[in-house]
Amino acid sequence: MEQIKLLFLDIDGTIAPDSNQVTSAVKQAVGKLQSRGIKVGLATGRMYCSAVRFHRDIGADLPIIAYNGAWIQHPEDEQIIAHRPLNNSIALKLFNYLKSRSTDSPLEIHIYFNDELYVDKVTPKTDSYIERSGITVNVVEDLAPLLSQSPTKLLALSPDAMMIKELLEDLSALHREQDLYLTQSNPIYLEATASNVHKGNAIKFLTEEILDLSSANVMAIGDNFNDATMLQYAGLSVAMGNAPDDIKNIADYTTTSVDDNGVAYIIEMLLSQNSC
Repeated sequence: MEQIKLLFLDIDGTIAPDSNQVTSAVKQAVGKLQSRGIKVGLATGRMYCSAVRFHRDIGADLPIIAYNGAWIQHPEDEQIIAHRPLNNSIALKLFNYLKSRSTDSPLEIHIYFNDELYVDKVTPKTDSYIERSGITVNVVEDLAPLLSQSPTKLLALSPDAMMIKELLEDLSALHREQDLYLTQSNPIYLEATASNVHKGNAIKFLTEEILDLSSANVMAIGDNFNDATMLQYAGLSVAMGNAPDDIKNIADYTTTSVDDNGVAYIIEMLLSQNSC
């Protein structure tokens, strides 16, 4: 732990519970690490504009990794350090497939361009997503023509978690890994980014290409499947107590849940052991 120079944190389910607010305990614990020279950054599936509030809330000093790694931008100077969108033809095929499956069960499709969200209708689920994200939405009659250009991410949302699981399995079988990357940050979300675009590679890029450090210098904390790659990359990885067992199994430590200030708990524990 004495090698740790960077801490990457997921937002939802990690530093943000259902209240959508970071607790003072988490802010104080993060501050203790920063006082020891450890830089802190966010790695999230959220839009960049939705993550900025949390960046400022915890006093983060690294660029924000948004859209599960597809977008990296620093709020201090607004410089976009990296943007890796989906190939538009692959995105259109995915969109058409999702539309065909939406006749089986309620399924909403979110498409992201230039850090803006586009939908063809606002349902109660989408409305909840918008409210939690703190964003505005663009409602268009037909999303397909937008895909003449390359989107940052596609998200499918359904109240039926089993349908989302089946979609993930079916799409994984239909598409090669070199086509797109599929993951989940929530049981009712299916998220698609470009091939090899995920939190792990985004953190690797920042750590090795921008900051000239290595994975041994990285600590990461997350709670869901879209955090798996960053936990695997980090020299020290922590799963939240509310994480699925598959995520806990790949982490070095499991802390308490987000509702019990799990981020603060693990930081205080490691500090008390003189591990950092």
